[in-house]
Formats: sequence, C-alpha cells, structure tokens
Amino acid sequence: MFVCVQNAGRSQMAAGLLDKRAAGRVAVRSAGSEPAHAIHPNVIDAMSEVGIDLERERPKPLSDDQVRAADVVITMGCGDACPVYPGKRYEDWAVDDPAEEDLDGVRRIRDEIEGRVHTLLDSLTAD
Repeated sequence: MFVCVQNAGRSQMAAGLLDKRAAGRVAVRSAGSEPAHAIHPNVIDAMSEVGIDLERERPKPLSDDQVRAADVVITMGCGDACPVYPGKRYEDWAVDDPAEEDLDGVRRIRDEIEGRVHTLLDSLTAD
C-alpha cells in the first residue's frame, strides 16, 4: 500500500511501477489522506513514457481497512495521517512532491521511485 497526501502523484507512480514490475506477484494499492480530484497531468505523461497508463486511475481516500489489509505500508509525505497498526511493515520514502514540478522534474521523481520500487520488490519476493 502506497500512501501520500493527495494520491495524485507519488503514490500513484509507485503503485503503477510496482504493479508493472511485479507482474501479478503482489497486490498493489494506493490512497491519499486528503485525495485530490485528479492525478496531476505531468504524472500521467511521465508514466505514459514508461508504458504505464494512469489515465483511468483516480485519487482514492485512505481507510483503516486498507491499512489493516496491507502487509507493507509505504508513506510518502502523509505525516501522521496514516494509521499505524502493530505487525505491519512501514517505510517512509522521502520523495519530492510532483505537484509543482515540470515534466522533467516529474521524470526525476518517477526514476527515483522506480529505484525504490525495485528494492522493495526484491525484498517482497526474496526466497
């Protein structure tokens, strides 16, 4: 589960990248503590460049049930808004917010998230 404030940038990129790389090996979700109305256009464009279509995705609100169902919760700037439950693996990824970035800035953020996603996937699928 990837969580950021608006679920319109970082968490959507991370979820899309992990879903593509995992190819069905893990269930992926994303949500926001204060969801926006739509995904940032530059995020959609940057993800399209790497073959990930976010056109039909929408920001979703974070719920306690989603966090309870997750094995791993990755927070990305949502602060204390994410509920914490014992027995869950939590990571906080300090990644810039793409909301105010131009397309080149969003590409940089996407590439940083992609590196983190590879490391995460390796840890989730290690024997």
